Amino acid sequence: MKSLKINLEENTDFGKLMEVLYQIKGIKSVEILDEDNSESDLKKAVNKSKEQLKSGDYESFVNDLFETFVNRESNSKR
Repeated sequence: MKSLKINLEENTDFGKLMEVLYQIKGIKSVEILDEDNSESDLKKAVNKSKEQLKSGDYESFVNDLFETFVNRESNSKR
């Protein structure tokens, strides 16, 4: 299996990016890794997001993804 690594700016819209990537033929999975957040939390969010995208539940997908990153940022600032 081959992988593609993309370095993103802080203000990147992860939801939109994942939506676009899933539309490309040959993309099997998309995983967002953040050095500041644990991989397991991100992996859980990505797996849940895959299911939401498959079912067409884009609003919940964006809200859940946003909450994951906001909650991690809030907890790390304490």
